[in-house]
Amino acid sequence: MPNLKREKMAYSLFKRYKGNPILMPEDWPYPANAIFNPGATKIGKQTLILVRVEDMRGFSHLTVARSADGFTKWHIDSTPTMEADQTSMEERFGLEDPRIIWLEEQKQYAITYTSFSEGGPVVSLAITKDFKHFNRLGALLPPEDKDACLLPRRFRGRFVLIHRPIVRSEAHIWMSFSPDLKHWGDHRAILKTRAAYWDCHRVGLACQPIETKLGWLVFYHGVRVTAAGSIYRVGLALLDKTEPWKVLKRSDEWILGPKEDYERVGDVGDVVFPTGATIDDKKGLLHLYYGAADYSIAVASAKMSDILDYIKVCPDAQD
Repeated sequence: MPNLKREKMAYSLFKRYKGNPILMPEDWPYPANAIFNPGATKIGKQTLILVRVEDMRGFSHLTVARSADGFTKWHIDSTPTMEADQTSMEERFGLEDPRIIWLEEQKQYAITYTSFSEGGPVVSLAITKDFKHFNRLGALLPPEDKDACLLPRRFRGRFVLIHRPIVRSEAHIWMSFSPDLKHWGDHRAILKTRAAYWDCHRVGLACQPIETKLGWLVFYHGVRVTAAGSIYRVGLALLDKTEPWKVLKRSDEWILGPKEDYERVGDVGDVVFPTGATIDDKKGLLHLYYGAADYSIAVASAKMSDILDYIKVCPDAQD
């Protein structure tokens, strides 16, 4: 039987910003077909988003936009911030869907992103201090792989990567481990698709994992393929704080799905696809930045206390 109280909590958890979408292609300082799926972080008092920009060829690159309040008056780099390296086979057809974390050991920002070559999508890693100069460390794992982010520190001496490979045509969320950010192993699936649910066909990491007193909050997108096409919605899971490969909780319901016109109509309809989040500690809010219908950028906010209350009453994770 459905838990109606919990479903009501899920339905009311996030509030969309009334000024959505906050950025559209016509806001861009140079021609762009679509702008979407931004990584997000706070630098001082500013919100920085690293935006996927699709050009008129259909290839993507990444461009920085900054805002004092995270909603309005965005200052956008006048030219692409991070373009595909045409001398690198892995990036030949563009860069997509960045996630940003502060990597404590290196005292730098780590950007995981999807790069495209003739061999398919791969997870790549770049390190930066200022979002102007980037040290590209290359592909981490073979294709087909995407929707990835590092955790910000080592666990038992190893770095941890959450990612979404395609294995036997199955699209589950995996975790892998590395002593040096180059060599990866001990691969394991941690969040799988669920037959008949809203996330029955594909799942993948949404924004960067968020550390809380209860553990690591993992927002993820789930896909259900219907007669009218695929629907991308957002769910929530909780990983153990010290052993993040252990999944503690997982939402039965989606907590954010396409509803508004800007989420339902675009280059790809019925898509809510978060790739970045920031936290306002003073107000106790989490702001979730997402691509809407693969065309524009929107933001929705929730109280951190409400998110934690909700995940507490979600079912224990099943293997």
